[in-house]
Amino acid sequence: MSCAKIDPALHQAQKPPWIKVRLPSNPVFFSTKTLISDLRLHTVCESAQCPNRWECWSQGTATMMIAGDRCTRACGFCAVTTAKPFALEEDEPQRVAEAVRRMKLKHVVITAVARDDLKDGGAAHFARTINAIREMDPTIIIEVLVPDFHAQDWCIQTVLDAGPDIYNHNMETVERLTPIVRSRAKYRTSLRVLQRAKELSPKMVTKSGVMLGLGETEPELFQTMDDLRDVGVQVLTMGQYLRPNPRHLPVVEYITPEQFDFLGEIARKKGFEHVASGPLVRSSYHAADFHPVVR
Repeated sequence: MSCAKIDPALHQAQKPPWIKVRLPSNPVFFSTKTLISDLRLHTVCESAQCPNRWECWSQGTATMMIAGDRCTRACGFCAVTTAKPFALEEDEPQRVAEAVRRMKLKHVVITAVARDDLKDGGAAHFARTINAIREMDPTIIIEVLVPDFHAQDWCIQTVLDAGPDIYNHNMETVERLTPIVRSRAKYRTSLRVLQRAKELSPKMVTKSGVMLGLGETEPELFQTMDDLRDVGVQVLTMGQYLRPNPRHLPVVEYITPEQFDFLGEIARKKGFEHVASGPLVRSSYHAADFHPVVR
């Protein structure tokens, strides 16, 4: 793995043959797309240009993105629009619950843009969405992929009190590259978010993810794994960073499937209960493959 310094002007690494995306042919894909449109919902699948959206939507699954599609941060890797957000939509939690019902989901992933314009960062909106889904079906596994909330305990507690089954917050990259990859976030802040979630709710499953190919080294990645285990994180995802457009950070290196397999095995040896490691892996990709003990 590389130790190159990221420069947006760097030549983009050539995309290898193992980075392939299947175009939709399954009618379920189009019905999923229609349902999301009819309920006026946003998905991270579209907003973040996830390479797996064809596959997931064809299987009738999607990751709901609440609190709008405008983010208050401008991370160097992310395709989500950076702009002044609109006001929260009060009926959005109920619309999300209705989508979950129609899609007959047993495991749902709820994420959100960063809302630094809100005092609680959108924590109460997460809680309302969790509650709406629970009222609709109390047996559904609910995974939340949350922003850092500036590591404020009361915001983290607000989400935890609503009773999600998995609390996910992504590190995104190694400590050295964090100021470049996500300039308004801090590596240690993200670690503290995951640490406090576990301390405030010891039985909560915590999860995190990193992107590879931004110039990190293996020792740096191993250190990030150790840091995550030190704060009790149980589930880890590792996937290839893909550049959304020329305005974003370039891909320094494409990690081979064999390297991903090796890194996944290292992570398991370090004690993670579940690891998803591969070129097209994303935070919510095949999220239902991990079955937490429902509290």
